[in-house]
Amino acid sequence: MITLDTGSIRFTYRVAGIAMYEQHVLLPHGSNEPCYFPPGGRAEVLETTSATLRREMHEELDIDIPIERLLRVNENFFIQRNKAFHEVSFYLLMTLPDDPRLYVKDQLIIGKEENGQPLLFAWVPLARLREITLYPTFLRTALHALPNAIEHIVHVDEGSVADLRGRMTA
Repeated sequence: MITLDTGSIRFTYRVAGIAMYEQHVLLPHGSNEPCYFPPGGRAEVLETTSATLRREMHEELDIDIPIERLLRVNENFFIQRNKAFHEVSFYLLMTLPDDPRLYVKDQLIIGKEENGQPLLFAWVPLARLREITLYPTFLRTALHALPNAIEHIVHVDEGSVADLRGRMTA
C-alpha cells in the first residue's frame, strides 16, 4: 500500500469508487465505525487506479466491476487519531454487476475488510447525505451532481482546520 509516514504526518494514495442507483449512492462503513466513506482503498506500487479499484471491490464484495470514468482527483487534509493526513484520492465512477443481492436498497450488503472484519454497505439516499457522518465531508454535496469533466478538489475536513493550519504550506 502506498503510505508514507514522516513524523506526525501520513501521506496516502487512495482510490475510491462511486456507484449510483436510483438517487442512492453505495457507501460502506465498518462494523465498529459509525462513519461512511466511498468504497476502495490504498493503491499498491505499480498498480493503476482502475486496477486498485477492481482489486478492492473484489476483496470487499467479491465482485468484478467495470470502470466508467474518472470523476475527481482530491487532495484531502484531515486529522485522525492525533495524526495529520495528506491523502491524494482518485474517485472513479463504477458500475456494479447485474446481481440482485447488490440492489436491495433497504438491506445492508455484507462485505469484508482487509482484516476480515465485516464491512457493511448501504444504498444511502442522496437526500440523506447531510444527515450521516461521511468522509471526506465534501462528498455530502459533491455526490448530488457528478461532474461531466474531471474535477480537482483541495479539501480540509471539518474540525481539522485549526490543527492543520500550522502544518500546511501554500
